[in-house]
Amino acid sequence: MLSISNAPAETGDRILRAAASCVRDFGVERVTLAEIARRAGVSRPTVYRRWPDTRSILAALMTRHITGAARDVPARGEGREALVERIVTVAERLRRDKLVMAVLRSELAMVYITERLGTSQRLLIDVLADELRAAQRHGSVRSGDPRRLAAMVLLITQSTIQSARIVRPILDADALSTELAHALNGYLSRCPSR
Repeated sequence: MLSISNAPAETGDRILRAAASCVRDFGVERVTLAEIARRAGVSRPTVYRRWPDTRSILAALMTRHITGAARDVPARGEGREALVERIVTVAERLRRDKLVMAVLRSELAMVYITERLGTSQRLLIDVLADELRAAQRHGSVRSGDPRRLAAMVLLITQSTIQSARIVRPILDADALSTELAHALNGYLSRCPSR
């Protein structure tokens, strides 16, 4: 007998892959739910059972790419320097991800930049808060509420990713990563005793 236990997950994956294909071919603003369904080989009602609209599909796609980049970059030690290195590496990957950058340059991204935290942002804050808490115990990160620190680290890093293109004449990719690391290390460092 044929098992269909993975069918819903596989269908969702096909839909997200189709959405990515549409973004690459048409740009974010011209992606339609009908074209996503056609490319995924499913009906529009099948798509609607999972996501209410195209914007939700693109948000899920962004969450997948962003959390995937964070998951794929392993921690290389304990403490602030290892954490900052990991954050900078994730930022580099996201800056090179054409799909992520296409969405960030779209009108859709403005909601997640100016109005509310998206799913991936909330997940990253949670992960960063846990890692910052561990780095505080390690003694390499200053005291403070780990979630607040994580939110500021997210803002600094997100701004760097989103603005990389406009400062490219001043900061090439390597220089941008160096300066991001410097900013994060400075922000998170323990203040010397006075």
